[in-house]
Amino acid sequence: MPAATAPTRPATGFWRRALRHRSFVLGGVLVLAVLASALLSLVWTPWSPYEIDIASKLRPPSAAHWLGTDSFGRDIASLLLAGARSTIMVGVIAVSIGLTFGVTLGLIASARRGWTEEIIMRFSDFTFAFPAVLSAIMLAAVVGPGMVTSIVAIGIFQIPTLTRLTRGSANAIWAREFVLAARAAGKGRFRITIEHVLPNILSILIVQVTIQFALAILAEAALSYLGLGTQPPQPSWGRMLNDAQTLLFQSPMLAVFPGAAIAISVLGLNLLGDGLRDVLDPRLARER
Repeated sequence: MPAATAPTRPATGFWRRALRHRSFVLGGVLVLAVLASALLSLVWTPWSPYEIDIASKLRPPSAAHWLGTDSFGRDIASLLLAGARSTIMVGVIAVSIGLTFGVTLGLIASARRGWTEEIIMRFSDFTFAFPAVLSAIMLAAVVGPGMVTSIVAIGIFQIPTLTRLTRGSANAIWAREFVLAARAAGKGRFRITIEHVLPNILSILIVQVTIQFALAILAEAALSYLGLGTQPPQPSWGRMLNDAQTLLFQSPMLAVFPGAAIAISVLGLNLLGDGLRDVLDPRLARER
């Protein structure tokens, strides 16, 4: 039954190479651990992350509170689990916004060229002048701080990076022989973009998405720390750092735990991105 087994060979080869790559495996384990924590918080946490118990504030780690309690008596382990949910939700939505608009604009710029490309790229340059923090400050002044503000601010900041990457990668594909042959065969620019250009830059975009996701996590933590992102009582790793800054000498672990969670998430995504880059590189695939 050769015909039935042939389609599975590329996927099998990908996973065989991926599982041999230490960066991919380690990054994947760290990312899966963060995702599992976020999913677990949807159905269970050791304590309610919203429950305040002043009598139990600043308790050290114990059997009842695995990582201790904060200045409001809330269970730190529960806050970390619920904070993972908030961080991932903001990151996923923000990166999706950047990916949707960035890839679309980049493909249009590459396909149309001329004044269309010039307008899109100048728009990207203009957007670069507004980093996520500045955009969040302006949005907070209009609609107030909150999770939506951080999502929109981070999403806008993602667009120019993905637009430039998509446009540059697509331009390289448009110069390839098989695209020239498709144009000679009478295929339109839209059809060539969908059938030939996008599939050939997909691996580059996948790797970049992991990097942008890591940047989104850092930006969300920074905005929450500044009071522009996720608002109480919703837990957030950035807000946990903000709450811990006045207690660094009294209870330094209050800052260590959310800081470690952010570091693990970003490290996992960066390692996963490096691993994907190597595994999806066709030259390395032929060598293995």
